[in-house]
Amino acid sequence: MLWMKHRGIISVDWDTSRSATHEVDTEAAHSVAKAEYNTLHLPVMDLVTAALQSEDFVAQLKEVFPDEEDDDEDLD
Repeated sequence: MLWMKHRGIISVDWDTSRSATHEVDTEAAHSVAKAEYNTLHLPVMDLVTAALQSEDFVAQLKEVFPDEEDDDEDLD
């Protein structure tokens, strides 16, 4: 659709005066959200990294992520 606008085939000027984001700096909010996402720290990833450095990394990962079948037994 954008290529049509650049070639002059269509010309749409949207009226955003009644929009919820009219004259709101959404770029700043987007930048903050993006920066927070890029610096997101998930504690489980530290456990996964440590498990992968272990000799028996499969056993270590099974401790971090137990089977669902084992969880069901605890609920009964």
